[in-house]
Amino acid sequence: MPIERFSADATPEALAAALARDGVAIVERLVAPAVMDRARHEIAPFLDATAPGSDAFAGTRTRRTGALIARSPTCRELVMHPLVRATVGRVLAKATSFQLHLTQLIAIGPGEPAQLVHRDQWAFDFYPFAKDYEVQCNTIWAMSDFTAENGATRVVPGSNLLDDGLRFAEADTLPAEMEKGSVVLYTGRLYHGGGANRSAETRYGVNLTYAVSWLRQEENQYLSVPLDVARTLPVELLRLMGYARGAYALGYVDDTRDPLDVLFPGRGDAGLGALEAAN
Repeated sequence: MPIERFSADATPEALAAALARDGVAIVERLVAPAVMDRARHEIAPFLDATAPGSDAFAGTRTRRTGALIARSPTCRELVMHPLVRATVGRVLAKATSFQLHLTQLIAIGPGEPAQLVHRDQWAFDFYPFAKDYEVQCNTIWAMSDFTAENGATRVVPGSNLLDDGLRFAEADTLPAEMEKGSVVLYTGRLYHGGGANRSAETRYGVNLTYAVSWLRQEENQYLSVPLDVARTLPVELLRLMGYARGAYALGYVDDTRDPLDVLFPGRGDAGLGALEAAN
């Protein structure tokens, strides 16, 4: 089964349908290559200071740099991309709301072997979520061209519909090859993994992940983004980062205050939330 590809004018309905069926889809050239170059320039000092992974899963020739909201204004734009957020909203529509789960620049260096094929939602303590309830929707933006040789993310299309706990070899996967500025979207149930980098160049990708708001975030946005930086950000982005109730009564502060009220006293919503809006 090939990976379905879409142009930048695709509708969120079409993308969500492909994700429901195959667990993966690619939007080609969703942003200009210059946008990805700008993001790489912003993150470069932090990437240079990032140590490689300490085990085979993280990649001993792979660097993973997070806190992209704090460090890269361009990555904030990618997080808030209208087509991506609209698609995520449809994929995770059974939950009251969704939030940003993690931000990470993944630089796979030459000689890195293929990553273990896995499901990202295993991060939730391997809990066996119902097959018809998606808890996570992920994106990887191509900061450099993704090829089979340089470590393009490898996926098993349709595996989102299979049982949990399966094992796949690299030969069972397809490379999500795409040009710089393209993005691959995939669900938390899709079996996938970083590809082996058999080239002489580093492969750069920006992993921005979203999950339903009643689950703990993989990257702690409140500590990753200092308060002085958070206070400069748009409210819509802050809400997506987690400065909002995850559902009725989830995530309030002290005397049932809205989390946004911590940053901007008096601007948060009163009470525990809208009970009638909760599913």
